Amino acid sequence: MAEHTSSSITIEAAPAEVMGVIADFDRYPEWTGEVKEAEVLDKDDRGRAAQVRLLLDAGAIKDDHTLAYTWTGENEVSWSLVRSQMLRALDGSYRLSALGGGARTEVTYQLTVDVKIPMLGMIKRKAEKVIIDRALAGLKKRVESGPADDTAGPADGAGTADEAKKL
Repeated sequence: MAEHTSSSITIEAAPAEVMGVIADFDRYPEWTGEVKEAEVLDKDDRGRAAQVRLLLDAGAIKDDHTLAYTWTGENEVSWSLVRSQMLRALDGSYRLSALGGGARTEVTYQLTVDVKIPMLGMIKRKAEKVIIDRALAGLKKRVESGPADDTAGPADGAGTADEAKKL
């Protein structure tokens, strides 16, 4: 079994608010530095994304891939790779735990990446860590900045993605 990388962060918001941002794939390009496009291809019986196509530009890894999502309760979502040009595996999850009576959330992100080209395990783990840390920082900033405002200018979304890239 492949090794995985995980990290956690505390966000000053209730788990439902955090999961709302995680589940809003259409807005991923606004707050993640690497996701340039996101398209929900299929939904489950509760209206949550079941398959999502993502166009990724993470420097050395540029890929157009599709992920299948599994929602466990209200506080966990996991995914696995359906198809990809560059990746052999992309399995991960977000697990949310309420803190402080539900006013804060600990988010744990776990990720396993396997690329089709040969890569040293140490380098792969470092890449996973960078992806996780950027995603958690972007998620925290997006959630704590308040609800997305559709009337905001393009600089708002661009600033979020640019900040995530700098981490």
